[in-house]
Amino acid sequence: MAVKIIHPASRAELDENAPEKINGVYRMTEGGNYTGNFGYQWNKFTETQIDSKSNLDLSLQRFFAETNWTAAHLEGAAVLEVGSGAGRFTQVVLEHTPATLYSVDYSNAVEANFRNNGHHGERLKLFQASIYELPFAPDSFDKVFCFGVLQHTPDFEASIAALVQQAKPGGEIVVDFYPIKGWWTKLNAKYLLRPFTKRMRHDRLLRLIERNVDWLISAHFLMHRIGLGVLTRFLPVCNVKDSFPKSLSREKLREWTILDTFDQYSPEHDHPQRIADVAMMFERQGGAVTFAGFVPYGTGMSAAVVRAVRR
Repeated sequence: MAVKIIHPASRAELDENAPEKINGVYRMTEGGNYTGNFGYQWNKFTETQIDSKSNLDLSLQRFFAETNWTAAHLEGAAVLEVGSGAGRFTQVVLEHTPATLYSVDYSNAVEANFRNNGHHGERLKLFQASIYELPFAPDSFDKVFCFGVLQHTPDFEASIAALVQQAKPGGEIVVDFYPIKGWWTKLNAKYLLRPFTKRMRHDRLLRLIERNVDWLISAHFLMHRIGLGVLTRFLPVCNVKDSFPKSLSREKLREWTILDTFDQYSPEHDHPQRIADVAMMFERQGGAVTFAGFVPYGTGMSAAVVRAVRR
């Protein structure tokens, strides 16, 4: 049965052709919200993390590792993706599973996603909408996933509640998020500098990163070589050594570092969580947790993941 599309404000059911579709995307919200940095970055780095463009399978590995799904699990399934960015996981679902995908992002990154994945036609239903005002009837989806998003929303538990409500009873919800590993989690350059960088103009911040990225990459690796790797947390750059595939060329490493560093310093919201706390949020919001912990993927990478089933 097709998923019912509804108006987020009135909750009235809409014909699928009723929402205004601009550049391949159903627009259920206007721009100018707290996700502006993500629209900016994904329209700048449209192809950077897309497996088919980077000749990697990192998104493929991460998706199936974190969800613990197989293509067979998604036969005939209606899948909801919340926070799709440029569409790295959108592409995985469309090219490696038989599911129909409803994909949502609050920012105009949906335009980058459409450029990457619009050729899949009616198997992709792409919406610009808020996680708090999703344009679908509750209890609609067999599977729901949300990767790289929750820590950047204003209210972490309200975001989980919105995801759980979209799953059918017995449907699965999978999320990942920035974890709190200890008291030292926020003792690093990112959280010291973010009060300033998140207020900078996006183009100015990006230029600042681009001008300094080469010496920062060199300093990062040098500190690891001389046994001072623990101090790299105070360098204003992402974790270059452990965040990317080892096979990246120097040019691609530079590109991915610029992107990830901008991704760290530009968002309005950044709220890491303890895994046990996120599991409890799911339980309070109607999800029976089936897994809560770290999931390895790729070569030496891992993500904090919670999986749940809608009660």
